[in-house]
Amino acid sequence: MTPAPPAPTATVTVVGIGADGWAGLPGASRAALSEAEVLIGGARQLDLLPPECTGQRVAWPSPLRPAVPGLLAAHAGRRIAVLASGDPMFYGIGRALAEETDDLRVLPHPSSVSYAAARLGWPLEDVEVVTLVGRPAARLAAALHHGRRLLVLSADATTPGEVAALLRDRGFGPSRMRVLEQLGGEQEHATAESTADDWPHPPGDPLNIVAVECRRAPGTLRLGAVPGLPDEAYEHDGQLTKRHVRAATLGVLAPAPGELLWDIGGGSGSIAVEWMRTHPSCRAVTVERDPARAERITRNADRLGVPGLRVVTGAAPAVLAELPPPDAVFVGGGLTAPGLLDACWEALPDGGRLVANTVTLESEALLADAHRRHGGELVRLAVAHAVPVGGFTGWRQAMPVTQWAVRKALGTSGHETSGHETSGPETSGPDTSGPETSGPDTLPGADR
Repeated sequence: MTPAPPAPTATVTVVGIGADGWAGLPGASRAALSEAEVLIGGARQLDLLPPECTGQRVAWPSPLRPAVPGLLAAHAGRRIAVLASGDPMFYGIGRALAEETDDLRVLPHPSSVSYAAARLGWPLEDVEVVTLVGRPAARLAAALHHGRRLLVLSADATTPGEVAALLRDRGFGPSRMRVLEQLGGEQEHATAESTADDWPHPPGDPLNIVAVECRRAPGTLRLGAVPGLPDEAYEHDGQLTKRHVRAATLGVLAPAPGELLWDIGGGSGSIAVEWMRTHPSCRAVTVERDPARAERITRNADRLGVPGLRVVTGAAPAVLAELPPPDAVFVGGGLTAPGLLDACWEALPDGGRLVANTVTLESEALLADAHRRHGGELVRLAVAHAVPVGGFTGWRQAMPVTQWAVRKALGTSGHETSGHETSGPETSGPDTSGPETSGPDTLPGADR
């Protein structure tokens, strides 16, 4: 039987266009648009094209991303040109198109970030770019460091005001702000510089980018860029992995860009929060059985700039089967739940890491047995703080923490898909039950 010929695929050219419209396009971009049989873009972008672009004009529906495969299939075999703002491969539609077709040609235009850096005289390599297009403003909090320059991609005209409000709320009210609108176009405009504390400007043009020079207000808690944030950075009820143990735990968990963490027994969420703060593409799912603590984790994640942390309210190991495969697992409590450690071990792909902390003898015995069966490293972490003793100073010992850390050997799991390939950067797995929230591992002030 003769096999059926393959279905025709779309020939797609994605063309970057700026606020200067047709006049700002080079010859190759103009030719691609003039020769296209189908022109796809936002209504504003399509309106920038002259009558000589005779292709069928199709405006993007909303939501945009789910519509991409259907639109390409509907026009398969035709010459398609897709309009994008600025550089299509920089937070643009180019990524979605590249995921759907191999027959893609990209003709970029200077991005708004390039224009903004040029207008401000800011070297791009020294600037952090944060997009708030389709993302919560709380993401900006993770980028706030004194003296840092930020360029914020706005969702619409209200974004500058939201940025100013967030800066004030996070203790960065003295930060200097400017809004640059319609960059590269005839109506290009920049607001006068002002602080977030005194931001006077009403919403302006929806096509804008916000420039921020970060300044921390006196008395604002300083948050560093590495794990081990001050305990005061978290809202908690005593179930908090304390700063020094937290830093050591993240060190052995060893987060890398794109990886997914299961944080079992979330408590205050500190391990998952600081895992995600190591890189914008790191993802985490926190499992917490106590609803009040689950809500507290969500607030901590929002406050500390990782609103993409997924919080699952439920008990482990029951809920673990619903989660995407992790690259690493942290168990901070609930170790005595039957089958929990075995379920976590089975879920790990080859090369995955598992770290478990405990302060109780019962759970320590479980970790010793797991160490005997699977190897790894078993250590005890002890921290003491200097405190007043009458008129003198002495050491107060915190409860020692027993930690088991292990890496799953290659060829032992059968899993070949790591967390990066299972969900997007903003998607993290659920969280089930936390070390500080259930079972004998839950002690006042224990390490969670």
